[in-house]
Formats: sequence, structure tokens, C-alpha cells
Amino acid sequence: MKHLTVLVVLLLALVVGGCAAVTPSTQPPKANADAMAVSNYRIGVDDQLQVSVWHNPDLSVSVPVRPDGKITVPLIGDVQAGGQTPEEVAAVIRDKLKAYVRDPQVAVILTQLRSHEYLARVRVTGAVRTPVSLPYRPGMTVLDVVLAAGGVTEFASPDRTELYRHAGQGDNQAYAVRLGKILNDGDLATNYPLQPGDVITVPQRSF
Repeated sequence: MKHLTVLVVLLLALVVGGCAAVTPSTQPPKANADAMAVSNYRIGVDDQLQVSVWHNPDLSVSVPVRPDGKITVPLIGDVQAGGQTPEEVAAVIRDKLKAYVRDPQVAVILTQLRSHEYLARVRVTGAVRTPVSLPYRPGMTVLDVVLAAGGVTEFASPDRTELYRHAGQGDNQAYAVRLGKILNDGDLATNYPLQPGDVITVPQRSF
């Protein structure tokens, strides 16, 4: 009898322990950061969108965002996409399709985020061989961009070069770059790492 009592106690302990292990958490699930970033993304020019209308493959299209910020959807024509989230565009398409389709189910998916390539760029202007605008890459420096521009011209005043960077609220911060020391002496003290949107200006000499 004593052994039976001990066995019952052990079984109860296991049952209670098992129940505690599967008790659902009262904490809300953590949102996936990547999913939130995509859902909050504002569509830009040249982004590629897939518009899918459930049970209506003829209305489902893959379209780029035109320079005017619009896309063309069968039956309803032009729809503003630039500056909107995918969910907002889907809602507009859904409302417009109600005149033709009963209870349309619409999904808008970003398949290629091409506008990012135009927004996240660095530029070099002034007395360089070929002023250029380049897609930003992590680790890019002043020297990388100047070399991509073919170097400075014979009329340049490289040690008066300036790097302009957005400082928020429409303001720019200027940083002095001793480009001559970088190119001629290997002094990398002002070979600053770049950020998206940076502009490097190489002035000409004063004659």
C-alpha cells in the first residue's frame, strides 16, 4: 500500500509538472522586425510590385512603379503607389475593384525594392574627372568615391574638399577633407567613412 501511495504521488507530480510546462504565456508575441520593416515600407519609383487578386488571375499583374508614382491595374486603370505602403495600395485597389468583382481579395507584394538604389547613393562633384553618383556600399570611404570619379583634375584644390552630410530637419553638416594629403601623402585622417546621401565637393583653384 505504501508503494502504491508513493507511485500515485509521483504520477501527480509528473502531471502537475507537465501542465506547468505547457502553460501558455500571457506575454504578447514579439513582432518580427523584418516583417514590420517591409509592411511599413513606403513604395518608391521603379519598385516592382506583384498585385494578386484571389480567384482572378486575369487581374493579377507584376508592374513597376512609374516615374509619376503610379501603377496600372486591369479594369481600374492607374493607382497611386508611390509614397504608400503595400497594404494601403491593396486597400485602394480592393475598393476600386468592388465595382467589377464581388468581395475582391487583393494582396500587393514588393518583389524588387529598386527605389532604394536611387535614395541610398553617394555623390562627388566639382573638379573631378567624371562627377558621379554611386550606390552606397557599407565601408565606402571618401577615397573610394573620388577614385571612382577618376581622381581630381589639374585645376582642383583638393585640400579644400568638403563632405556634406544630412544633419536632419533639412540641414547639412560640412566636414573638411584634406584630399591632397590622402592622394599624395597617404594621410588617411580625413578619409571618412561615408553614409547614404553624402555629397563630396572638390573645388577648383583660385587663379
